Amino acid sequence: MLLSGGLDSYTTAAIAQAEGFVVFALTVRYGQLHACELDAARRVARALDVARHLELDVDLAAFGGSALTGDGDIPMDQPPDRDGVPSTYVPARNTVLLSLALGWGEALGATDLFIGVNALDYSGYPDCRPEFIAAFARLATLATKTGVEGAGFKVHAPLIRWSKAEIITKGHALGLDYGLTHSCYLPTPDGRSCGRCDSCQLRARGFAQAGLVDPALTAASGGG
Repeated sequence: MLLSGGLDSYTTAAIAQAEGFVVFALTVRYGQLHACELDAARRVARALDVARHLELDVDLAAFGGSALTGDGDIPMDQPPDRDGVPSTYVPARNTVLLSLALGWGEALGATDLFIGVNALDYSGYPDCRPEFIAAFARLATLATKTGVEGAGFKVHAPLIRWSKAEIITKGHALGLDYGLTHSCYLPTPDGRSCGRCDSCQLRARGFAQAGLVDPALTAASGGG
């Protein structure tokens, strides 16, 4: 399970557990600007009591090309569902992260990979689309010993066609504490969400449409 500390990956991991999977969580420090996300991933992993939480360092910031790694400005006060690929896209990030999960999964003898991508609310990221998930599953089967010996891999993206409100409603039904999570692209120095970036706007809209209050708004740790 790729665990970022955001509400999507938290919900996905909880769904996996509800379906009977034992969760091994992988968090990648890929050069994102803020440690809030990593702290949230640790909180979420503890709350879920995962079998193991592994953190890896892969510095995609060395490549540049994304506002999330310090190359350019974070978009603020813009419609989050506007056309085009946003500056917060990290080049090939989900391909890299899923490849790492694939490697660990094969070493563990696991053939089910989980990722919390979502394409319905915001389809600006090319590596959040169903076509990408299907293509990666094919690649995983072709590129591994496990795959060529016949076992094959499945990439689970249960949220990919859900709205943010549907995701939040499902998590609420599972008893998740979204106050543990972080989604903001540009948090304040004390870790509170900005309320103005794309991620904050999508999260706020999701909670409003679900008829729920975001606990992260009052949490001392912040959370987008």
